[in-house]
Amino acid sequence: MTTKKLIGIIPGDGIGRDVTRAARIVLDAVVDRFDVDFEYRHMDVGETAYDRCGHAFPDDVRDGIAKCDAILFGAIGAPHDFTVLSGIRYGFQLYANIRPIRAFPGVEVLKPHADLVVLRENTQGLYSGVGYHCGDQHVNLRVFTDAGMRRIITFAFEWAIKNGRKKVTFTHKESILRHTDAHMKDLFYEMAKAYPSIEAEDMEIDACAMRVVMKPETLDVIIAENANGDVLSDVGGAIIGGLGFTPSANIGDNLAMFEPVHGSAPKYADKDVVNPTATLLAAKLMFDYLDRGDIANAIISSIENVLSAGKIRTYDIGGSSSTSDFASAVADGL
Repeated sequence: MTTKKLIGIIPGDGIGRDVTRAARIVLDAVVDRFDVDFEYRHMDVGETAYDRCGHAFPDDVRDGIAKCDAILFGAIGAPHDFTVLSGIRYGFQLYANIRPIRAFPGVEVLKPHADLVVLRENTQGLYSGVGYHCGDQHVNLRVFTDAGMRRIITFAFEWAIKNGRKKVTFTHKESILRHTDAHMKDLFYEMAKAYPSIEAEDMEIDACAMRVVMKPETLDVIIAENANGDVLSDVGGAIIGGLGFTPSANIGDNLAMFEPVHGSAPKYADKDVVNPTATLLAAKLMFDYLDRGDIANAIISSIENVLSAGKIRTYDIGGSSSTSDFASAVADGL
């Protein structure tokens, strides 16, 4: 007998509505074909929520998220993006942001053998939200704690072992940021001793960005500070065909949220034309998190088959198929 899972669906703004509709097509097919039982909870944030109650991230949504087993999120745009994302990521301490960078067959890419993961610390660093204005000085603080770094380093090594990865690279700018990055690098190597089966290395963040572009096959799991990880994963998206292929998992101790890396792209909203692959890959990551590897493998296998066949393609990869056409093809292939 299966246990019912409560999945929160949060479309957000712009094309977030399009890609979460596409995800529902695949999720409904999963329910039909697999031994699984879902209850969906639709929740609005961003412009829709603001128009309803004057708040982009209302208390009832926050309370609803707390009751979910997992969240599938669409996209969010300005001016409410920080309010919503910080409310979820920081409010629920979703400290580990997994961003896979993987090339897919049938898609023209710069680096066809790319298969790495940017593991972004999600609650500290330059995006910690700490800052002030004082006269003509404007300051954002880059804040770290030992506890916060210990948990992301531990997560990285444990995730590498669980997923058959061989190396963890710690990125930094220790030559300049002596109070933070130099200390954190020492902490990384101290903790790496507990994982002798995983190779540990460090690299300055600018050198790592160049490595992602030129030799991505030499990288495996990359630990990056919040802002650096945000940039680095977008660089990674560029070598595999764009952000339409880049999913994201935000993992905490008691909750996880899954989303595409791309933004809300309002000019394409509600036109059913955007590439939903990143969101479908986010759903794959969600099933991994829910310990349903069979479903996760079926989703990614179907995505690969649809892309390889080349008959159903959205505009960004040279086709004219709709968002829902692509999702339906993936659903049919499960």
